[in-house]
Amino acid sequence: MNYRHYLNTTPEVSEIGLGAWQLGAGTDWQGMTDREAADLVHEALYAGVNFFDTAPNYGNGSSELRLGKALRGTDRSRVVINTKFGHTVTGDTDFSADHIIESLEGSLARLQTDYVDSLIIHNPPMACLDGNHNPHYEILERLKERGRIKAYGASLDTCDEMQLFMDTTGGEVIEAFFNILHQDAARAFGQAKAKGVSIIAKIPLDSGWLAGKYHAESTFDDIRSRWTQADIRTRAGLVARLKTLLPEGSELAHTAISFCLAYDAVSTVIPGSKDVAQLKANLASTSQPVTKELVARLEAFYREEVAQLGLPW
Repeated sequence: MNYRHYLNTTPEVSEIGLGAWQLGAGTDWQGMTDREAADLVHEALYAGVNFFDTAPNYGNGSSELRLGKALRGTDRSRVVINTKFGHTVTGDTDFSADHIIESLEGSLARLQTDYVDSLIIHNPPMACLDGNHNPHYEILERLKERGRIKAYGASLDTCDEMQLFMDTTGGEVIEAFFNILHQDAARAFGQAKAKGVSIIAKIPLDSGWLAGKYHAESTFDDIRSRWTQADIRTRAGLVARLKTLLPEGSELAHTAISFCLAYDAVSTVIPGSKDVAQLKANLASTSQPVTKELVARLEAFYREEVAQLGLPW
C-alpha cells in the first residue's frame, strides 16, 4: 500500500481508503451483517488501509457504529477517520450551525472515540459554504481548539463550490465528486494544492458504472434507482465508448481508481466495497498506475463527449 499526505496532524493515509457507506445496515445499499462488516474493516486494516470515511446517515448511524466496533483495539493514532454532519441518523438534513456539536457528539459516541481526524459538512446548499456569512466555521474552529476534531472541510460536487469554500474558510479537506465521467472538480485541484487543502476522491467508480458491471438494460432497486432509463442508456453508451480508449487488457475499475490517483492533489480515493472480494479488487488498482498519455486521453474524452451532458450523480 502506498501512502500520501493528508493533514499535518495525522499520519499519511492509504491511497485507497474504505468508503464505509456500505457498512450501514441495509438502507441505501444491499445490507451486510455485523460480522461481514467487521470482517471487511479488519481485512482493510490487514491490507494497510488506514483511512475510513463514514457519516451519520449511512445506515441511519449503523455505519459509524459498526466501524467503531471493528476498530476497537486498534491503535487510534494510526487510523484516520473522516465523518460528516448535515445528513442525520433519521435520514433528514440539518445544516444549521446549531446542529454541528450535537451531530459530532453522536458520531463520536457511535465511533467509540474522543475525536475525529476530519469533520466535513455533507453536500450542503451553496449558501452554507461562504465562510464570510455563516457561523459554522467559528464553531468548527473551536472544535479544533478543543481537540474534538483535527480539521474540518466539506463534501462537494463542483469546482464552483470548492472555490467558494476555499476562498472563504480555513477548511483543510474537501471530499470531491471526481471520476472519469465527472471531472469538473479537477479545475479546483490547483487551488487546493496551493492552499494545502487535501482532496478525498469520492464515488470514483461512479456508483458501479466504472466497474463495468452495468448496461443499457440494467435496473436498480437501491439508491441507484434515482437514475431514469434515459440516464442509464446515456451512461451505458459512455462506458462502452470509454472501454475503446483503454489499452488492451486493462480493467476498467482499476483504471478508474488509478485515474483519480494520477492527480497529486488527491490524498486518497474511497471506493465503496460490499464485501472482502470487492475490497481486494479495489486495492489491486494501486499496482496498475495509468500513464500520462492515458490521463490526457481520458481528460479529452470528458471535455469533448461528457462535460456538456450534465450527468446526474
